[in-house]
Amino acid sequence: MNENRIQHYPVVIVGGGQAGLSTSYHLREQGIDHLVFEKHKAMHAWATQRWDNFCLVTPNWQCALPGHPYKGDDPHGFMVKHEILDYLKGFRAVVDPPIREGVSVRRVTPRSEGGFLVSTTSGEVSADNVVVASGGYHEPIVPRMAERLPGHIAQIHSAEYRNADQLPDGAVLVVGSGQSGAQIAEDLHLAGRKVVLAVGNAPRCARFYRGRDVVTWLADMGYYDMPVEQHPLREGVRDNTNHYVTGRDGGRDIDLRKFAAEGMELYGVLRDYDGASLVFDTNLASALEDADRTYNGINAAIDKYIAENGIEAPPPSVYEPVWTPAAERPTLDLAASGIGAIVWCIGFKPDFRWLDAPVFNGAGHPQHRRGITAREGIYFIGLPWLHTWGSGRFGAVGRDAEHIVAHIAARSLKESAA
Repeated sequence: MNENRIQHYPVVIVGGGQAGLSTSYHLREQGIDHLVFEKHKAMHAWATQRWDNFCLVTPNWQCALPGHPYKGDDPHGFMVKHEILDYLKGFRAVVDPPIREGVSVRRVTPRSEGGFLVSTTSGEVSADNVVVASGGYHEPIVPRMAERLPGHIAQIHSAEYRNADQLPDGAVLVVGSGQSGAQIAEDLHLAGRKVVLAVGNAPRCARFYRGRDVVTWLADMGYYDMPVEQHPLREGVRDNTNHYVTGRDGGRDIDLRKFAAEGMELYGVLRDYDGASLVFDTNLASALEDADRTYNGINAAIDKYIAENGIEAPPPSVYEPVWTPAAERPTLDLAASGIGAIVWCIGFKPDFRWLDAPVFNGAGHPQHRRGITAREGIYFIGLPWLHTWGSGRFGAVGRDAEHIVAHIAARSLKESAA
């Protein structure tokens, strides 16, 4: 195809989720022509990769997509799945993006005359700028050891989990205790299923403390406005597992020790299958202790804030374990366990192979500063801790989009004046 005849856009956005549409919103505010490509439907992941009882883990007041703040009557509640989808449907209506759905971007390559050639399943366009808004969760992670497990055991990834009834009879092994793993384990536990949970190193936090949601306290303390450069871990925080907590039934703690006291079986990190038994690390006690240490540490920081500011609040408290493992169990006989299904909750890995630009580190993760890369015209948005804690969520993705669009507008003005 003759590149001189293809459609040209100042900006192409790859991805039609909340990050891509937030960018579209601010581009329209600036009067910058653009096009959004989405390989499925806008907000696809929210509709198809969340379980039936999924709900937000942050209070509704933090839903602040550009031009579409939360306007419901329960700002301190937690939207459930259908409410989230309605909220996002309303956001799309506000943005009214120029979007091509069902179109995959196959390749983005630099052009000799400047800008980029964007090759898609529906043809090619060119662009001065490309905003990658496809997130960082592309390929579900399932370990190779899964191939050696008996064929009669059903195996799904957390992205495929919907409810307890979709799984065959028997106990369910949930692998991973991050947000998805802990909440799916809770969902199965509340449904009356026998759950075996392989616990990782995820931290936890309280839902409510001293009369308020912990998120509200941390927001007042400025935690959610802290840029990544000021975090004690710097960019290393992007590799951290999120704290497990839930907004279910009005919000509560997730206490794995309490689940164990109620019959859930806890093990350490799943490492292998030897043909007869599952093999685990003996890290369970230390993992639970570390999670509780984080829980109490966050609460202690809130205590300090309350004291320094003379705030009236209910008295402080310290979490004390309600259950401790009697001994570490390094193996579990698979046949004797009665496990009929496994839910892999160990995350995703990024896949940016379609982007031909030197903007990645050795692990394949984008290198950027608040979404702006060293390669002129390439931007990222919607990644965890792109700039602050809220960058990958409804809370601050709009602010990041505004920053990127301002950079694009300034760059365009500079080039026009040259």
